[in-house]
Amino acid sequence: MEACGRRCSLASTPALVPSLELPAGVDWELGPLRASDGCSDVRGPSWEASYSERQPPVPRARLHAPFQCPISHGLASTCPARWRVAVPIGGSGAGGFITDRTAKNEYLFTVLAEEPDALLLGLRYSPTRLHFLFLSQDTAGAWQTRVTFRSPALMDSQWHTLVLAVSEGSFSLTTDCGLPVDIMADVPFPAGLSVRGARFFVGSRKRTKGLFTGLVRQLVLLPGSDATPRLCPCPSAELAVLSIPPVLQGIPGKPEDNEVLKYPYETDVKVTLGSRPPCTRKEAAQFWFDASRKGLFLCVGSEWVSVLAAAREKLDYVEEQQSLLTTSETLGLEVFAIPEAGLFVAAANRKATSAIYKWTDGKFASYQNIRTHQAQSWRHFTIGKKVFLAVANFEPNEKGQEFSVIYKWSQRKLRFTPYQRVPTHSARDWEAFEVAGEHFLAVANHREGDNHNIDSVIYKWNPRTRLFEANQTIATSGAYDWEFFTVGPYSFLVVANAFNGTSTKLHSHLYVWLLGSFRLFQAFLTFGAADWEVFHIGERVFLAVANSHSYDVEMRVRNDSYVINSVIYELNVTAQTFVKFQEIPTCSALDWEFFSVGEDYFLVVANSFDGNTFSVNSIIYRWQGYEGFVAVHSLPTFGCRDWEAFRTAAGSYLVYSSAKEPRSRVLKLRTG
Repeated sequence: MEACGRRCSLASTPALVPSLELPAGVDWELGPLRASDGCSDVRGPSWEASYSERQPPVPRARLHAPFQCPISHGLASTCPARWRVAVPIGGSGAGGFITDRTAKNEYLFTVLAEEPDALLLGLRYSPTRLHFLFLSQDTAGAWQTRVTFRSPALMDSQWHTLVLAVSEGSFSLTTDCGLPVDIMADVPFPAGLSVRGARFFVGSRKRTKGLFTGLVRQLVLLPGSDATPRLCPCPSAELAVLSIPPVLQGIPGKPEDNEVLKYPYETDVKVTLGSRPPCTRKEAAQFWFDASRKGLFLCVGSEWVSVLAAAREKLDYVEEQQSLLTTSETLGLEVFAIPEAGLFVAAANRKATSAIYKWTDGKFASYQNIRTHQAQSWRHFTIGKKVFLAVANFEPNEKGQEFSVIYKWSQRKLRFTPYQRVPTHSARDWEAFEVAGEHFLAVANHREGDNHNIDSVIYKWNPRTRLFEANQTIATSGAYDWEFFTVGPYSFLVVANAFNGTSTKLHSHLYVWLLGSFRLFQAFLTFGAADWEVFHIGERVFLAVANSHSYDVEMRVRNDSYVINSVIYELNVTAQTFVKFQEIPTCSALDWEFFSVGEDYFLVVANSFDGNTFSVNSIIYRWQGYEGFVAVHSLPTFGCRDWEAFRTAAGSYLVYSSAKEPRSRVLKLRTG
């Protein structure tokens, strides 16, 4: 490749794009790429543009003339849908080259169509933002799309390295090998943007306005390949220089016969980690790695399709992992994790002391005791970085005062400490939730004296006072449980009403959040409802109620009144209501727990009493599609009150509490 004054042809270079090192505003010449002080070795006959050492840079405010190259036939005539830009640059004054105050917008590079100088691609920046520009078009016409990053200040007289990664639906900016900033744009980058006959400008847009007034150490465009791993990590990230990989020194060959063109460089792949993300048009062709199921999934249409998975995990049998002795009978359990502290379970004990246990060496070990008053349940929740644990006390204290307590995790003591007392009436349950960025707590008040028809209360977090304050009251009858859930943009809260003073046959109510408060949405006929459990299977939404007892003061008590159907409802989106999906015979059911193993879904019920004995089997049901839930495992339990499912690195577990003996049991789910 020969130097050709201020205008050059790139037809003779074998690389798809040139590697450029160009301080704007000075004379320059072309020569072989020298070994740099950056983090990549220089390999192969790549080329760069740099200022001549015989001509030291002279301070001036703008370029002599724009650096431009025609994109000739030796190069690709379309921009690939996935590519990277690596730009080590110096802000105004970097490297001792002082310029006037930076303009509002300056261009690092542009690609302009020959006629009528339409901008096809461009990268410009201002003191606080970096803008990537490209031409979008469809049958309705063409328009310019801008993707904007809020970038750190670049005009600080220091060198900086920017890597812009472009794929069809996402854009990522990495500054000085830091954390990337990702943007999912509504308008994707075009799969085939024609640049035939266009010209490539460095430091300008072929106009006086917007000329780059700093220094460009290097400018590299890589189709498909990710430049970041080639630059980072680096002890001097702001000085990193990218060498052109040998794989890009040859142009891909033409496909033979009916073969698809194969590029000799890696393709950009985005993989999402964590819980199951949505699969929509925006996520199409993206991957999701499910660590819990050890599987890799591809978004196709609206479904995550397994493309790489270990041997499919299936529930084989259940075995006892631990017999956990408690200070007294346990009415409720809450399993939760605290970052950097570990996995815990809080036991709500009938007597004066409840306990918190920590998962240690495959078992729960005693960690902290907390004084309670016939505790019914615990609820763990967070507000920002604050970690809380609320207990529902059923009985008053020694002074006759009736209240429940919210505890806060102390990072210094590594213990929960009292934070706020809340007046309650024979509280059975707390439910914590968030609506529109605001935090709430709902308490299920069971009765006041002999009166079961009282108000339960929803409290709202006040960020100014940092306390929960009463926000809304809802009339309930022997309330036993609250359950919050969302469907699309809608927020719901359902209460389990257990007894109205004369009968357990009464309506439990579902409320929807509208205009700042919960409004009645639907009523369900229940029988001593003790628990609601909401769960999703694919796009379907289910709501299961645990019915505990069919009783009326006017009827004679029968032993078989405890053997009663519990009901699973499914949301009918068209009718905008929950409809009965399945009835399951239960024995004074007090709790449902939904969990999954591999690709299978399960429900376990807490059967507590059959009218004769508390030694009743609790049942695990497996989802079998059209058949609904089918019983697959029968677990011996004694006065079973509550189930909790949890996972550790060692596998999946269930733990249940007994309301009739001071012992809870941890069960391991063995898979085959």
